[in-house]
Amino acid sequence: MNLESPKVKVEKSSQHIFDSLSDIKNFEKLMPDNIAKFEMTGDDSFIFALKGMPEIKLKMKEKVAPSKVVLGSASDKLPFTLTGNINTLSDTSSEVQLQFEGQFNAMMGMMVKGPITKFIETLANSMHKL
Repeated sequence: MNLESPKVKVEKSSQHIFDSLSDIKNFEKLMPDNIAKFEMTGDDSFIFALKGMPEIKLKMKEKVAPSKVVLGSASDKLPFTLTGNINTLSDTSSEVQLQFEGQFNAMMGMMVKGPITKFIETLANSMHKL
């Protein structure tokens, strides 16, 4: 399953966005209002839960300055990645798009597609908070 957020223009440099996304504690600022839990589990990982959903642990997998940050599931049961693609528009603005890639069976895919789509759209639309 591949899902993409809309591209969001942010009035920050691509390096600023990259640095902010590389520091995973900043993801708490991006989370939706219905977050039930956010807990750092190390320098490069965190657990979060939305109301009515199970906890998910994310771990930093890859960083390519200043254009890409990749987080991945810390569990082999639900393998997926969340990639932040950052494009430079000018010295003071950039464009960010989140891409979710997961390998789920058809039933699980149908159940999670809506909530995940809404979740990555919320994260993308919150980029200005960084």
